Amino acid sequence: MSPSDEERTAAAPERRAVLLRLDPAVHAALARWAADDLRSVNAQIDLLLRQALKGAGRLPSDAAPTRPRGRPRKRPDDD
Repeated sequence: MSPSDEERTAAAPERRAVLLRLDPAVHAALARWAADDLRSVNAQIDLLLRQALKGAGRLPSDAAPTRPRGRPRKRPDDD
C-alpha cells in the first residue's frame, strides 16, 4: 500500500449497513443501470443518493468521498 492509501484506510469511517425494501421492478432497473455503468447496485444507490443530496444542497461537508471504482489494489502481503 502506498502511504496515502494507508492514511485513507486508517481515516475512513465505518460504513453503515441499511436494509432497503424496493419494488422488484425498481431494483431490476437499478441493477441494469448499475451494470451499464460497471457498478454494483449498492454503489449505484450510493452515487444516486449523493447526487440527490448535492443537488438539494444537503450533502454534508464531512461526508467521506466515494470509493474508487474497480477492485481494490492487491497489497504485497496478500500473495
